Amino acid sequence: MKVYVLNGVNLGRLGTRQVDVYGVTSYATLVELCEKTGALLGLDVECRQTDLEGELVGWLHQAADEHAAVVLNPGAWSHYSYAVRDACAMLDGPLIEVHISNIHTREEFRHHSVISAVATGVIAGLGVDGYRLALEHLFHRVTD
Repeated sequence: MKVYVLNGVNLGRLGTRQVDVYGVTSYATLVELCEKTGALLGLDVECRQTDLEGELVGWLHQAADEHAAVVLNPGAWSHYSYAVRDACAMLDGPLIEVHISNIHTREEFRHHSVISAVATGVIAGLGVDGYRLALEHLFHRVTD
């Protein structure tokens, strides 16, 4: 099973950006975690990160064309990007929305995600472990 792990704006700054909120795990370590988890589960995992909204939309279109599963952390685009939301709605494979922090305990504007309504599931507040759990869920979707 092909799984794209797509990360949006500012996630390339993990480990240095607001470590009290996002932790000290670097983006490189997150990629390593996802790739190792995928390999253990027999998933073909490809990780990408961008600070360009249009690039993320293009990757979502690619995933839709390939009927691939997606683990998505859209970052701040979660809260207002209808372009990302509409691209997610085109997916026919499962979409797991992941947030490192608990968006529901943060600033009011972060409490709502426009992506959640088109996601298969949402994981929030479990740190980078949320990515591992998302990949395990996708594995069980196809094997159970």
